[in-house]
Amino acid sequence: MPRIKKGKRGSNRSGVKNGVKGESGASDDELNSDVVSHYSSASEGTSVVEEGTGGEQVDEQTAQEETEDKLKQCIDNLMDKSAKTRLAGLVSLRQAFSSRVLYDFLSERRLTISDCLERCLKKGSGEEQAAAATLFALLCIQLGGGDEAEEGVKMLRPVLTSLLIDNSASIAARQSCARALGMCCYVSAAEDGEDLVKSLALLESVFMSSYPNREGTLPTPKPGGPGLHCAALQAWALLVTLCPPSKLTVLLDQHLPKLQACLQSNDVNYRIAVGETIALLVELGRDVDEQFEVEDSESLCHCLKSLATDGNKHRAKNDRRKQRSIFREVLHYIENEDFTEETIKFGVESVYIDSWMRRRIYDAFKEIMESGVRHHLQFNSLLRDIFGLGPPIILDTTVKGNKISRFEKHLFNSAAFKARTKLRSKVRDKRADVM
Repeated sequence: MPRIKKGKRGSNRSGVKNGVKGESGASDDELNSDVVSHYSSASEGTSVVEEGTGGEQVDEQTAQEETEDKLKQCIDNLMDKSAKTRLAGLVSLRQAFSSRVLYDFLSERRLTISDCLERCLKKGSGEEQAAAATLFALLCIQLGGGDEAEEGVKMLRPVLTSLLIDNSASIAARQSCARALGMCCYVSAAEDGEDLVKSLALLESVFMSSYPNREGTLPTPKPGGPGLHCAALQAWALLVTLCPPSKLTVLLDQHLPKLQACLQSNDVNYRIAVGETIALLVELGRDVDEQFEVEDSESLCHCLKSLATDGNKHRAKNDRRKQRSIFREVLHYIENEDFTEETIKFGVESVYIDSWMRRRIYDAFKEIMESGVRHHLQFNSLLRDIFGLGPPIILDTTVKGNKISRFEKHLFNSAAFKARTKLRSKVRDKRADVM
């Protein structure tokens, strides 16, 4: 996969030297602010090299070197004895990883960073563990999901797994581990499918504790349980999009009936996650078999209608509004295969979210990258490949007058995404024996 190198533009700051470690005496907050400032300024505007003089190119190179020095300092902070310093380094690196494409810089330091994250996950507090797990997911995305990312996944999978199933660990840390395992497996799963099978089973073991018992009664959730189940279910749903038809059929039979029962959960966010997962599973089932039908669909639709019109005053107003909106969409899809399209704009391009599978994939990246997802859609080869966007567009003044229409872009994106999905499915069909 081709890698994209982007220059970073920023201005020199008085009193801050290259190689800041041990020189400026700046606080962790000031260091974080400097890194974010450089990356924010680098995200503004187009290409300095196209417009500027030779002096501006030198300024850009100087700014890039200064920023990389600050990133190196943040990496060094991950090994500091102070928990506050380590956490500040994790937060600053997360912001930098989200806001820019840093393949060349990170490729040379991936083992060092992975080793630091392993220490944070093993010895840090819950907040530090949560931040480290999220940063590791971002590292895998930055590395493009190839052999380099797989190397890191094999290194950190045991500690992420251990944290996820540790009932005494912080709920926030376990949630982050669930999302990280799902994302890292999605972008770097081994071709033999073994990692995918292990990750699916691990995430199932977490959210299946919310399933009804033999009497059909939902268990009483433990504090923080619904949030953990929600994270595990959403990560699992992301990985289900990678499964070949043979595995998918088994998962549908096993989980659809139990998930329908979970629509009665007392937690609004978990109910919504369950509803979206049901819609995704039905969509995937229909892709495999046009005649696919949900067992006891009448009961399911009745439950969805109830949730789509829920007016219970004991629920928060915003929760009711959000729930009604989501379940109207789920109901319309189950009954009529009608999906409400969403458009994500970035630069001069757009991504069209026109299926439950596409929405789950986009939401998973957004959960990890937050607002930086748009920048990565524009410049990160991995995301552009996943969403069928082709190579990054190099803007030229003559391009703006020749942009293709919105409808043409929609057709191109949809066709490219479907073609890529079919290609990946063919590859995964070869893994059926492993599944």
